[in-house]
Amino acid sequence: MADSCSHWWHCPFYFAMSITLALIAISASIHLNQTPSPQTPLPHNLSFAASLALRRHGFAATATLLQISPELLLSSPETTLFAIRDSAFSNISAHPDSMKQLLKYHACPFRLPMGELSKNLNGTCFSTLVPRKSIAITGIDPKQGRPSSTEINNVLITHPDLFLGGPISIHGVLGPFSTLPVNETDRDWEITQPSVCNSSGIKISSAGEFKNTVEWNRIVSFMSSNGFVSFAIRLRSVLDGILVDYPDLNTVTIFAPLDFLFVTPSWPLLDRMVRFHMVPQRLTFVELAPLPEKSILSTLVPGGNLVITRNAYPERRAVAVNGVEIVAPDSFTSEHFVVHGIAGAFTMEELPSM
Repeated sequence: MADSCSHWWHCPFYFAMSITLALIAISASIHLNQTPSPQTPLPHNLSFAASLALRRHGFAATATLLQISPELLLSSPETTLFAIRDSAFSNISAHPDSMKQLLKYHACPFRLPMGELSKNLNGTCFSTLVPRKSIAITGIDPKQGRPSSTEINNVLITHPDLFLGGPISIHGVLGPFSTLPVNETDRDWEITQPSVCNSSGIKISSAGEFKNTVEWNRIVSFMSSNGFVSFAIRLRSVLDGILVDYPDLNTVTIFAPLDFLFVTPSWPLLDRMVRFHMVPQRLTFVELAPLPEKSILSTLVPGGNLVITRNAYPERRAVAVNGVEIVAPDSFTSEHFVVHGIAGAFTMEELPSM
């Protein structure tokens, strides 16, 4: 850390931090020897390049840790690391075990370059290397997704894409994501995660789940910006429950009403109404158009089927579902999802009894 100690008054801090990092590295090494990891070790040149980039931008403590004990933070096939600026460590005098937990809380087991991270909505939670502890997006411009304005746990990302290489993404952040242990004897300290991750936030715990959730967020954002605002708001409110009930829901067709002024006295009924507009398979308009009259489409409501009713608009040869015309076919399409705009919501009478 020669460069980091260019001013004499910085030296005591870096000396103390070096001792702490060494103790963390020894602790991590002992743990790994006791519990062999099946993961392939990270190539030395990759961890060295990451350390060099960190040191160059003022993250010498994290850079040193990656050099002496890369397995602590880079233990999964993919990793996103949020590096804390050195100045934020200056008031920490914590036990090495607490420091190790704090550092692992700043690493996610999947790759999140800034372009992917900024596609997510505020309140999206990501699992970390600390079991049952998540971080959350708490500040991002939903229209622009500007890297310069993105916050995690209310902490600004100051150096987006500081290092991108292979399975690693590293971003520099202004400070730690949790309240800090104040001294070495503070054994009761534990990480404080955002309250949204305890309740209604979309939670992501794997790379596959991340990609799927990004797709859902794109759909909600698209509908919010293209005339389906009321339906998008209601879909967002029930989406967590849908993903819990259908964890393998990888292909979906959504019939999005232009006006969804449905007023319900209960959340369960709203949940069923939204699911009634969703078909668990991808059907583009080209695939829907040839379907014969009275063809059945299953929805996410058990026993609740939609019916092709082409003859509802014979003069225009339009395609309709349950008597509601598809007015904006293929409004949104991707490899796994399709959104068709429809003239209005499907009626309550068509829902099966609960």
